[in-house]
Amino acid sequence: MEELSRGFTNKLIRIWQFDNLQSDYKMKQEARLILDDGTEFCGWSFGYEANAVGEVVFNTAMTGYPESLTDPSYAGQILVTTYPLIGNYGVPETGGEPLPKFMESERIHVKGLVVADYSEKYSHWNAKESLAEWLKREKIPAITGIDTRRLTQRLRETGVMRGRIIISENSDYSEHSDYGSINWVEQVSCKKVITYKPDPTAAANSSLFTLHSSFPRVVLVDCGVKANIIRCLVNRGVEVIRVPWNYDFNQLDFDGLFLANGPGDPEQCNKTVEHIRTFLNNPNVRPLMGICLGNQLLARAAGAKTYKLKYGHRSHNQPVQLVGTTRCFITSQNHGYAVDASTLPADWEPLFVNMNDGSNEGIRHKTMPWFSAQFHPEACSGPTDTEWMFDEFVALLSRLGDWSFSRLGEVTDIPKRPDKVLLLGSGALKIGQAGEFDYSGAQALKALKEEGVRSVLINPNIATVQTSKDVADTIYFQPVTPDFVEHVIEKERPDGILLSFGGQTALNCGVELYRKGVFEKYGVKVLGTPVQAIINTEDRDLFVKRLDEIGVKTIKSEACNTIEEVQKAAHGLGFPVILRAAYALGGLGSGFCDNDEELLTQAEEAFAFSPQVLVEKSLKGWKEIEYEVVRDRYDNCITVCNMENFDPLGIHTGESIVVAPSQTLSNNEYHKLRALAIKIIRHIGIVGECNVQYALDPASEDYRVIEVNARLSRSSALASKATGYPLAFVAAKLGLGYGLFELKNSVTKTTSAFFEPALDYVVCKIPRWDLSKFQGVNHELGSSMKSVGEVMAIGRTFEEAIQKGLRMIGQGMHGFVDNHEIKIPNVIEALRHATDIRVFAVAKAMAMGYSVKQIHELTKIDCWFLEKLRHIMLVNERLNEFSWLAEYYSGSEYSEFLEAIEAPEFSTLLLEAKTYGFSDFQIARALGLEADMKMERAGLTVRKWRQELGIMPTVNQIDTLAAEYPAQTNYLYLSYL
Repeated sequence: MEELSRGFTNKLIRIWQFDNLQSDYKMKQEARLILDDGTEFCGWSFGYEANAVGEVVFNTAMTGYPESLTDPSYAGQILVTTYPLIGNYGVPETGGEPLPKFMESERIHVKGLVVADYSEKYSHWNAKESLAEWLKREKIPAITGIDTRRLTQRLRETGVMRGRIIISENSDYSEHSDYGSINWVEQVSCKKVITYKPDPTAAANSSLFTLHSSFPRVVLVDCGVKANIIRCLVNRGVEVIRVPWNYDFNQLDFDGLFLANGPGDPEQCNKTVEHIRTFLNNPNVRPLMGICLGNQLLARAAGAKTYKLKYGHRSHNQPVQLVGTTRCFITSQNHGYAVDASTLPADWEPLFVNMNDGSNEGIRHKTMPWFSAQFHPEACSGPTDTEWMFDEFVALLSRLGDWSFSRLGEVTDIPKRPDKVLLLGSGALKIGQAGEFDYSGAQALKALKEEGVRSVLINPNIATVQTSKDVADTIYFQPVTPDFVEHVIEKERPDGILLSFGGQTALNCGVELYRKGVFEKYGVKVLGTPVQAIINTEDRDLFVKRLDEIGVKTIKSEACNTIEEVQKAAHGLGFPVILRAAYALGGLGSGFCDNDEELLTQAEEAFAFSPQVLVEKSLKGWKEIEYEVVRDRYDNCITVCNMENFDPLGIHTGESIVVAPSQTLSNNEYHKLRALAIKIIRHIGIVGECNVQYALDPASEDYRVIEVNARLSRSSALASKATGYPLAFVAAKLGLGYGLFELKNSVTKTTSAFFEPALDYVVCKIPRWDLSKFQGVNHELGSSMKSVGEVMAIGRTFEEAIQKGLRMIGQGMHGFVDNHEIKIPNVIEALRHATDIRVFAVAKAMAMGYSVKQIHELTKIDCWFLEKLRHIMLVNERLNEFSWLAEYYSGSEYSEFLEAIEAPEFSTLLLEAKTYGFSDFQIARALGLEADMKMERAGLTVRKWRQELGIMPTVNQIDTLAAEYPAQTNYLYLSYL
C-alpha cells in the first residue's frame, strides 16, 4: 500500500508540474497528412484548422511561396515545399488594382500546404503579415513538422496521388474523385471579358514595334493566368483582352493570341481546343504564344497528344535546351501534364526539350508565327531567363507577315584540347588564403586527369592534397611568382595554363606573366576566363566602367595612388568610408574610417600591401549576399549557390557566419540579384566560375555590387560542399572547352550539369580563429580577414545548423546555449563591435533580457536571424521547467519515470529540442542532470530517454535536387526532421 501511495503521489506531482509550467507555451494542434496508399505523416497545424483533400505535389523552389500559393495552376492540389524554411520573409500586400501588386492572383488556390519547418517570426521590409495569418484568413490548412524529404521520395517513387489533411477528426471535408476528372480550369478562369491597357508613357518608350497606329490588341485565353504574364505583355505596350477559357475569341478583332497557363488535365478543355483550331485554320494569320497548359492546348489543337507525368515539374531550376542549338536555360515550371512530341504533325516541331527527363518543353510551327513553352518565361516566382520570349511574341506582332522566329546561334568552333596544362597553386597556406584553394586545385587536377591531359603543378606547400602522389603528373615545389613560373614554362612547354584555382596569389602571378608577354612568348593559352576579364575585375576603375556599361550599380569609389589622393577622395565621398588595397587577398589592408585620423592610419597600412588604394563610400549595416556563378563558352549560365552573411556589411565574408541559401530574401530580391550576376558574368566574359558579392539595402531592393572574383574563392569551396556541385571540377572542364550541357551532375549521375541545385536543408559556415595564440592581437573583426579556417554544418532548420556549427569551432562550446559562462565586461560594446565571440555576446544579451529589437539596433544583424536564436533560448527555457525530472528520475521506479517522460508535454519538447540542434549534453544541462551525475553520464542518460521514446535521427543524402531525382552519393548528414 505504501508503494502504491508513493506512486500515486508521484503521479499527482507530475500532473501538478505539467499544469503549472511557467512559460506561456501552448501545445500545438496535431495534424496528419494521409496519402491514398496509406502512408501517414504526422505534424502540427499552423494554418486554418480544417480538413482538406487534394492531389499531393511537391515543389523544389527555395523562394516564392506567396507567388506559388496564388498560382491558379495549383488548384485542387496540396502543395509540399521541399525547402524546409517557409514563412521567413512573411507575406506582402495581397491586393492591388487592376492586378495584385505582389501576388499572381486574387486568392490562394492550393487546397493545403505542407512544410518541414514554419518560421512563425518573419522579417522583411515588404511584409504585411505572417504566412499563418494569411492562411487562416483564406481558410487554407497547413502542416509543419513533416519529413518532407521522405514525403518527396514517396511521391517520386509512386507518382502523385491524392492525400488528406486531417486536423480535426470531427470536422467534415469535401470528397473529390480523381483529380483529372474535374475541370479545374473552369473553376479558376475569369467569368467575363477584362481589358488591360498599357501605360502610354511606358509603351511610347518601347522600341519593339512602331508600325501600329494604336496598341496591338492580344486576346489572352484565361485558363488560370498568372498576373505576371499580363504584366509582361502590358509593360511591352500590348493591350490585353482577357477572356474566359471557353469564350469564342474568334469573333473579336485582335492582332495576336495568347494561351495562358492553368491547372489540370488538358483533355478537360476541349472547347478551348476547338476555338484554337479555328484560329489556326483562319486565312488571316496572326501570331500566337502559349505557356504551360497553353502549350498543351496548342499541341492538341494541332493534332498532337498529351500525357500525365509521374510527378510533374514544379520548381525554379528545370533546365531546358533550345532544340538544334547549344543554348540552355533555367526555367520555372508548374505542371503535371506534357506534350507527346512524337505525335506532332509534320508541319510542327519541338522548340525546347527538358534536359533532365527528355520531355517536351515547347513547340513551334515550321512556317507560321505560332509557338509555345511548357515553362514560365515570366517566372514569378522564379528566374526570368526566358522572358525574351515575350519580346519575340511582341516583335512578331509588328512584322506584318515576317514570321521568322529568332533562333539563337550555335557556336561551331571547337577548341583544340591541350596536351599539357600548367596549374598555379596558392603558395604557402596563410591567414586569408588557406586550404580551400587546395580543394579547388585538387578538383581541377582530377578533371585534367579524367580528360587524359598531362598536368604540371607549381605549389611550394607539401602539406596539401594536390601535392600528394599521383594527383598531378609533375609537381614543382617552387614559389608561385612570375620568375619561377616562367622558368617552369620554359622547361615544360605546356599548351595551356589555369590561373583561377590558386586564389589571389595565382591570379596576380598570371596577370603579371601576361603583361610581360610570357604566355605569348611560349605559346601558352590561358584556359577559361581571359586575362583581360580578370584585369577588368581586379582594377577598380575598369571594373566600375565595365559595370556602368550595362547599368549595374557599384559602390561609389575612387582609386588612389597617394595618401593625398586618399584624403581628397574621402572628403569628396564623405565619412564614413572604407579603404581597400587593390590586388590584395583576404581584405588585407582594408578597414573602415570615420574621421581623418583613422583615414591616415588605414591608408598607410593599405599602401603597405598595394600601390593602389580604393576609397569607397561605406554601406555598413546593409546585408551582404553572394552568388556563385558558372558560364560556359556557349554563354550558358547558372548560379550554383547563393549565400547570406549572418553579419551585415562591414565584416569580411571570411570573418562572418554565412548561411546557404539566403534566408531573408524575397523571391524578387533573390532572382533580381541572380539575374544581375548572370548579366555581369556575361558582360565581363568569364568562362568557368566566379563569385559576385552584393550589398543589399535591408529596407528596399536597392543594391550595390561590392566585387566580382573571377576565380575560385573561399566561398566557392563552401558552395561546392554545401550543394554537392563540384564547382572547381566543372570549371576546369569548362576551361578545356566543354559546355555545361555536355557534363553530368556528379551526384545523380544521370541529369545534366546544367542545373541549379535545389536544397532541402540549411548550411551554416562558422569561421575559426586562433587569436588567443597571439599576444596583443585585436579581437575586433572588420573588413580584413583574421580567421584561419571554418566549419560547415548541415541541418533541416537554421537553429540545428548553427548549433551544430558552434559545437565544432573549437572554443569549447556546446551550441548557442548551455555553455560555460563567457566573461563579457561590456555587453553593449561587445554587440556594437564584432569580435570572434560575437554570437555568444548575443546569447549573453538575450539571457540578460535584451530584446531582439535592441540587439538588432546594436548589431544590425537581421531580426530573422535573431528571432531564430531567440527561439533556441525559448526552447532552452522550456527545458529548464522540467528540471524536476532529474530528481524524479533518481527517486522513482523506472516504469513510473517512463510514464512521465512519455507525456506529450515532455516528449514533444524533447523532439523539438533535437530538431533545433540541441545535443544530448545541452538537454542534460538544461534539465539540471549535472547536479546528480557527471555530464558525460548525463548526456548518455538523455540519449537513453530518447531511445525509449523513439526519438532517433534520420540519415539524409546531399542530393542537389531536393530528392526530385535519386542521389548516387555517400555525402550524408543526420537530422531529426
